[in-house]
Amino acid sequence: MPKFAANLTMMFNELPFRARFAAARMAGFRAVEFLFPYGHDAGLLLTEMETHGLKVVLFNLPPGDWEAGERGIAALPGREADFERSVTAAIEYAKTLDCKQLHAMAGILPPTVDPDLAMSTYINNLAHAASELKPHGITLLIEPINTRDMPGYFLSRTEEARRVIEGIGADNLKLQFDIYHRQMMQGNIIHGISGNLDIIAHMQIANPPQRLDPSAGEINYDYVFQMIEGMGYQGWVGCEYKPLTTTKESLDWFEPYKR
Repeated sequence: MPKFAANLTMMFNELPFRARFAAARMAGFRAVEFLFPYGHDAGLLLTEMETHGLKVVLFNLPPGDWEAGERGIAALPGREADFERSVTAAIEYAKTLDCKQLHAMAGILPPTVDPDLAMSTYINNLAHAASELKPHGITLLIEPINTRDMPGYFLSRTEEARRVIEGIGADNLKLQFDIYHRQMMQGNIIHGISGNLDIIAHMQIANPPQRLDPSAGEINYDYVFQMIEGMGYQGWVGCEYKPLTTTKESLDWFEPYKR
């Protein structure tokens, strides 16, 4: 049976961030993920984890200037020093929270930047990050993100991510397979999962076209979950969706999967 992590950036937005840990546990989750913890004291987040018996399974490296529109800097030439600092910051939070997976966002490529230069920058940065994370037992993840929601995002297709992972060859560099983004860009979800199961370390879900809960969109998630279980996938599935109404009302789909 798939094991699910509540995404506290997207879910339980009715509550302040730290209160979402308790809400997630009350809803039946045993693990959480979120985008960026850096505006919160890591020690206080650890207290919430321990108080409510939750595991943090994923968060992102600092993405650059989010308010200015940056969506990661791993593929941006000239930002290498910033990327190195982001790795250092993420490691400190991951150590405190005992989180063993970190996602490095590639970034939105300015039209004036040569794609080949961006790719070499991306590969060098990821290799550096994987090397820095390895002594801490942390896996680095990369995620194709659809360019309808995020125009210009550097990594948008599963095959591209696989080539990067295989080209670098680090055993702690893996794929974050977001079913929503895959459906928006390529479809053929089950084939995409089965053909890349050897490199998938984490999955995420939401239902197109509006990125809503699993029961509110075009994907038959009951079937998808059945297939994932049949493939023997052992990783976490992050619930990175926007509830159609309240988070509590969006969780009918989750009842059979509570542990």
